[in-house]
Formats: sequence, C-alpha cells, structure tokens
Amino acid sequence: MSAALYDARPWLASYPADVPADFAFPVVPLTRLLDDAAAAFPATVAISADGARMSYRELREQVDRLAGGLAGLGVAAGDRVALVLPNCPQHVIAFFAVLRIGATVVQCNPLAAGDELRAQLEDCTPAVVICLDKSLAGVESARATAGVRAVVVTTLVDYQPAGDRLRLRLPLPASRRERRRLLAPVPKGADVVWFRPLIGKSAPARQVEVDPAGDVAVLQYTGGTTGVSKAAMLSHANLVANAYQMRLWLPEATTGREVTLAVLPLFHVYGLTLCLLTTVLLAGRLALVPRFDVDLIFDAIEAEGATLLPGVPPIYQAMVDALRAQRTDLSSIRVCVSGAMRLPVDVQERFEQLSGGRLVEGYGTTEASPATHCNPVQGTRKAGSIGIPLTATFARIVDPDDASRVLPPGETGELIVKGPQVFLGYWGHAANEQVLLDDGWLLTGDLAVMDDAGFFTVVDRKKDLVIAGGFNIYPAEVEAVVASLEGVVECVVVGLPDRYRGETVKAYVVTRPGAAMTEDDVRGHCAASLSAYKVPKLVEFRDELPRTAIGKALRRLLVDEELARQAGGT
Repeated sequence: MSAALYDARPWLASYPADVPADFAFPVVPLTRLLDDAAAAFPATVAISADGARMSYRELREQVDRLAGGLAGLGVAAGDRVALVLPNCPQHVIAFFAVLRIGATVVQCNPLAAGDELRAQLEDCTPAVVICLDKSLAGVESARATAGVRAVVVTTLVDYQPAGDRLRLRLPLPASRRERRRLLAPVPKGADVVWFRPLIGKSAPARQVEVDPAGDVAVLQYTGGTTGVSKAAMLSHANLVANAYQMRLWLPEATTGREVTLAVLPLFHVYGLTLCLLTTVLLAGRLALVPRFDVDLIFDAIEAEGATLLPGVPPIYQAMVDALRAQRTDLSSIRVCVSGAMRLPVDVQERFEQLSGGRLVEGYGTTEASPATHCNPVQGTRKAGSIGIPLTATFARIVDPDDASRVLPPGETGELIVKGPQVFLGYWGHAANEQVLLDDGWLLTGDLAVMDDAGFFTVVDRKKDLVIAGGFNIYPAEVEAVVASLEGVVECVVVGLPDRYRGETVKAYVVTRPGAAMTEDDVRGHCAASLSAYKVPKLVEFRDELPRTAIGKALRRLLVDEELARQAGGT
C-alpha cells in the first residue's frame, strides 16, 4: 500500500450488510442507547452484579427516577455531576441519570489519593457528587472549595440480594459481620442524601434536549502517566460513534445475547466505552466484577457465560498463569480486545489456546473516546501491531516536528488520527492547541509506523523517548528485550538525567518469585540484542510497579521517585 492515509473501508466486506455506506453514526443523546435497548429487550438482563440481576426495563426506571431526584437537588442542563464509584449498579444508573437531565458526568477514581480527588473536584466544580460511603471523607475534604452543593451517598450493599451466597464468590452480605465490613461509617447528622431513598421518592424525569455534537457528555480525566491530569471533553456524539465503531468490529455479536465481563473500571474511558456503552448498544448483559482478582474472573465467566472480555495484558497474563486455568470452563468467551499497553505475543497465543476465543490487540487514547485502531477479529491480523483504523477513522504518520509532513509507510513518526470519536478539547486548559490541529486531526503523542498493508505499530510514547549521547532510544524496544529474559515478568525503561550523555537508561524489572537474577544478567542479555548505547546502565529489581487504574505502569512516578532520591543524596 503506497498511501500514507488509510481508512477502514476495505475491511467492511466481512461486516453485516446493514452497515451504512457513508459510515454515518446516529447523532443522538447517549441515553438513546439505553432507551433503544429497553424498548427492544425490556426483560433482558442489563446488569449482573453481586448475584443480583436488573433488566433493561428496571434499569431505565431507576435511571429516570434518579434523574428526577437529581433535578430536585437543583441539577440542571450544563451542570457537572461527579461519580466517585467503583463497578456497581449505582455507577450505571447514575451515569445515564446525569445525562438524562442534560448534565455532564465527571468520571473520578474512587481509589484516588485524597489530593488527586480534591484537585479534580476543584477543577470541574460539580454541582453534585455521587459516591460510596467509603469515599465520603475524600469528597467532604473538597466540598467547600469545589462548590459542591449536595453529596449523594450509596453503599456496596444497596443492590445486593438478600439470602444465601450465590454462585459468584463476591462479597454478598451473608452475615451482619460481612455487612459491617462492606460499610463505612457516615457521621451522624452528615449533610448527605442517600441514593436509594432519593430514587424511591422521586418522580421520573424525561430526556432533556441536548446538542449531541456540541454538548459535553463526559469529562474524562486523563491517566496522568506523563504529566498533570486534564479532563477531556467527550460529547454525546463522540461516545455514541465509538460504541458503534466497536460494535462494527464484532461482526458475530448478536443483539440481546452478549455477556460482557466488566473487569475494567467503568470510571476509565476504556471500560466506559468497551464494557458499558458497547454492551448497552448490543442490549447485552454487563456482568460487573468489583475488582481485579483472577478467581473472581474465573467464577464470573463460568457463572455468567461471558462472551466478551475487554481487558489489558496483565489480566490475560494472570489468567494463563493461574493454576486454576486448566480446570475452568472458558469456552463461552469468543472475543477479547486488549488495549492500554503492548500485548505480548506469547500471552495472546496462550490465552487463545486456553479459551478457544479470539484475543486481538487494539489502541486508543482518552481524547478519542478512546478507540481508534484494532486488529480484525476475523481475517488478517498482525501480532505486535495495533491493527488498522476503526470504521470512519483516518490515521497518518507524520514528522514529529512538523505535522504537515506526512511520512510514507515504513518510516517512524507521530501517529495522528481523525474521526467522529475525537474529543472537543480539554476542560479549562490551554493545551488544546498542542493536540488538536485546525483541520480536526488529533496528535496522539505516540510514535508509530505503518506498513504497506495499512497495519500500524506503536513504537513508543513521544515524551518517553530517551536521547542519550545524541542517540534516540525507544524504551519499548529495550523493554521487549528485557521481557524476553527467562524469569522476567515485566520491565519498564525510563530516561534519567546524565551530566555527560544527557540521559541514561534505567530499567525497572519485576521477576517471577524465586527467580535468581542480577543486574549483570539483565545487561548481558540486552547486550546480545541491542546496540551498546541502548543497554540499560542502571537496573533496579522491584516486587511491583506503580500503576494507573487499568494497570498501566506509571513511568512518571518512577522518574519522580528517582529524581527525589538523587536530590536527597540517597
């Protein structure tokens, strides 16, 4: 292929016949996905969590009543409502309820440190915060400075069924002692509104008119792996389009019958789109898993008959490494899409052998709602690549220093994308001009290469590039070599200041339990495959690495720790 601009049109031959020729996606409120599912499949299970089931009819009723309750608290179109919730039915209900009244959902990590949560709330100034009792203290610390008018509180037992434990090994309230463990004390007389009573006493609200293309549906804070977290403004149309794009990538998916296992956190844009929104578009069942635990995942797959499992490489790695894997029936799984980080080929192959399903690697960024690329589920795929652009998505490789200069296939440059899923900009930040070009192209900040067949491979983050002695060093290349060393579980490579070389390479290595390995072993292994200037000068062994909510290693924290240590003379 000679063109440096590539779209997905030739790949639609295997898609359903009703795919529109012009790739036009519905420009509708995001709540239309729920309304359509509830109208066509009212009795179908929409949510499965902690052994409880909720149909699409029940979900829509809960959404409309909570929307009425929020309106009664003074929330109006254009306001922001922050959700500080884990994977639970309340998250799904609150998400659509906020959108029902024309307000904007702000996605917050319930496990975020107090300072991080406070900074986000003060940045977005939500009218209302909906949180777990366990997160109330952090919310209250920012209530005054963030201008929060009301706090709605829920608990982990609010939607759990009464009675004995069910098949899933989830924390059901089988005893008073367990209920106490799941609940956090709320101060007597606290100025809060309780979630379930608010729904119970409120009249249903109708859909407020919104501008799907121009109104912000979600403020999604970036992961902050390379700098200060910013809130990406994702419109209704952005998220609807991306849900349709992912649905088109699943040609065998059957409306009303799919079961998606939501291990990814819904407060992250990856989990939001690939788990929640795509599943609702399919009128499928969303099986919520409260936390990443390999036994919980196996239990849920067997109990729910999960067919779709979006995830990240550490999830699939843990599954294939688990002793229980060989005695667990994983045959229901048909498609898994992996993102957020490079998928090791051996993990991909082992998982497919284990489950019989298809595991493909994709790519996305928060600013694109998030998905832009994926390997085809059927037909040609290329291991190690992120695949091809999704339907109606265009991609180019350009000169990192001059985005107007498009590079030909085979040359490494910055990946830029354009499509209906590209965001409106950052909330309250002047950084928009740094990532959005005048003609709508999004600068991803990732260095990549496109081959002659139109498949893209990410080389590294532009900001992660290490320049040592004038030579460019891509951390991902060094990481792949270190990871191939027997006994290595994971490796992260960073560049640290060096007075002579500008920067020097340091590798943080996590080994398997019992593995005997030295720094010289790592350096010697690298020296056999890499040029001398790429070999890590520094090696540090760690039991684990700091991670984002979806498991991506936080390079920034590793660099900050090292710089602080150097400044302290330790």
